[in-house]
This record gives sequence, structure tokens and C-alpha cells, in this order.
Amino acid sequence: MSAVSLLLPLLLGIAPQDPARVLDGGARQQDAVRQAVRQGRYVPLEQVVADALRRYPGKLVEVELDDDRYEIEILGANGVVMELDYDARSGRLLKMEED
Repeated sequence: MSAVSLLLPLLLGIAPQDPARVLDGGARQQDAVRQAVRQGRYVPLEQVVADALRRYPGKLVEVELDDDRYEIEILGANGVVMELDYDARSGRLLKMEED
């Protein structure tokens, strides 16, 4: 799990599951993600998460940024965790699968 995946919940105002796992340099990575959003290179995470929760209502479990992809995991009311992958540059849903 990357440092970015541990820090993205902070961008949403959500405490990570285990804050002690935040790696050194995480603040720099978080700043880099924010800068990419400000510069228009990435769509805002809030937009992607809102779309993911509309498609699969439930509890947001994890958000990860990996290779210009937002990977979002949601725990549905049925107990199934769904992973939705979005292109971070366009916000387009790339795939949706049970995790």
C-alpha cells in the first residue's frame, strides 16, 4: 500500500484506518496530489468518490492513487467490498469489480 493511498482519505476529511501507518514523505505526496488537482492534471477526488458512492452506495473503506488511477473501495450494505477504478486525469470509470 502506498503512502498516497494512506493520505488520500485526509483529502476527504476522513481519518485513515491506521494513522500510524502513514509513511515519511507522505505530506509531500499529499501536496503533490493537491497541486495536480489545482493544475487540472487530476480531477478532484471528491468528484470521483461521489460518483463511486452513487454507483455503489456504502461505506468508503480505502482510496488509493496508483499510476494515475484512483482506486476506491466501498463496503456495501450486503457486506461485499467493491473496487472502482477511475482515470485520475479524466474521472472516467475504468472498471468496477468485487474485491
